[in-house]
Amino acid sequence: MNESLSISQVLEQAKNQNPNKEVLFDGVTRKSYQTLYEESLTLALKLSKLGVTKGDRIMVCLPNWNETVVIYYSIAMLGAILVPCNPRSSREELLYILENSQACMVFHSDRFSHTDFLKQYVKGQYNYVTLEHIINVRGLNGDGYLYEKLVEKGFKESLNVKIIPEKDVLAILYTSGSTGKPKGVMLTHQNAIFTAKVSAEAMECTSEDVFLVSVPLFHVFGFIPSMITAMMCSARMVLQEKFQAREALKLVEQERATVHHGVPTMFILELNDPMLESFDLSTLRTGIVAAAPCPEEIVRKIRTLMGCNILVSYGLTEASAGVTATSLHDDIHVPSITVGKPLPGVEVKIVDSHENEVKRGETGELIVRSLGVMKGYYQLPEYSRKVDEQGWLYTGDLAKMDEHNYITIVGRQEEMILRREYSISPEEVEDVFYKHPSVLEVAVIGIEDGVLGEKVCAVIKLKPDRIEDEYSLRSYMVGKIATYKIPDVFVFSEELPKTASGKINKLEVKAQLIND
Repeated sequence: MNESLSISQVLEQAKNQNPNKEVLFDGVTRKSYQTLYEESLTLALKLSKLGVTKGDRIMVCLPNWNETVVIYYSIAMLGAILVPCNPRSSREELLYILENSQACMVFHSDRFSHTDFLKQYVKGQYNYVTLEHIINVRGLNGDGYLYEKLVEKGFKESLNVKIIPEKDVLAILYTSGSTGKPKGVMLTHQNAIFTAKVSAEAMECTSEDVFLVSVPLFHVFGFIPSMITAMMCSARMVLQEKFQAREALKLVEQERATVHHGVPTMFILELNDPMLESFDLSTLRTGIVAAAPCPEEIVRKIRTLMGCNILVSYGLTEASAGVTATSLHDDIHVPSITVGKPLPGVEVKIVDSHENEVKRGETGELIVRSLGVMKGYYQLPEYSRKVDEQGWLYTGDLAKMDEHNYITIVGRQEEMILRREYSISPEEVEDVFYKHPSVLEVAVIGIEDGVLGEKVCAVIKLKPDRIEDEYSLRSYMVGKIATYKIPDVFVFSEELPKTASGKINKLEVKAQLIND
């Protein structure tokens, strides 16, 4: 597959080769490649009639539905820019992304009642200037445009949009960073095609494969190594709206899935399901476990109890998810202790604080250069310097490389918390705490957990004479931040350790928690 293609051209090629083959099933609807292409084209034409043009940002707040895939491809056909969002995000988070991306259109479903407020921000109301249209998908009421009407065939026209894959942005994916505010990572068509290609090669995928897509499509893991990779192989996708371990196992058996991606937590829940042995998982061939450290024992059990030759991978949104991966042909101990070797076409170096390459076996910052590295952060040129003039992306992750080019991730320079499939900014959570009248100081950190990957832990110092407990603070946070970002553990402390400059010393806070 050529990186000079756009993702809509990938769909068109797959449609031409296998028009009647099933491309996806979401538990509700089955679609063929021909149907997916026709519906995507119809929707693209209708959006064009509504005024959408190349470069416009379109926000999509939907789960893993068949409609989501149609919408993603219709946006790509127009040369517009996808802005995928978690439909379960808080009102504040959705508003921030809407305002920062300057989206002209939003796809949502009023089945997620807390996203319904977005219709208040259509141009002309509240002086909001960019949002033109709200499209309701699987709507329970008739407000605004209904998706189902837009995909009805009404006319046949062709689109004449020229896409330059190496330059044109396919999507802006918002990922939290050390600033506490999400940053919009701009990925081009070429970025996505590159990672999808090397992912398919690593897993030795063919058109006979069936991908179980349980990771969310709004996340880079579900978007590129899952959806686009499956499309590149003319494979089939089984979409799970929201991950539930037993349902996932059932879908593997029912749909004869061969490829299963997930974060460690997903596999841990599946492995601990008391009915695991009752499911026929014999078709499972491979998949990728990524987005958080995976314990050695879990890798071993995925292979032995589920019969899945799982690949352990390392990536980040800024590199289109694809940096390293173990091999299907590695000895079983390799994926248990490393994240594999650099993927084909990916250059990596381990450097010290002076940007000098360190010796093999020594720890330093992992930097990456490939066709998968982002174009930059949307409207944040100062952060885009994370990629230097030579194209090296500074990941902020600490790693070491052995003499055989296998990489081990040692830790993270930034203090991001990886809870299940989500990256959580401690500063973002702390900002909510600091708005509480009783909170004087707070440190939010991640504590290693065998199921969640990391637990979110808040260590809180209250103002004098104030009385609060876990229940009152947890209740306060509901609705102000996404549920998965609310701390799992609340600890009250009379004093938080400080550095010489007066900052809270989070390393010491964490050490004290672990030792208590």
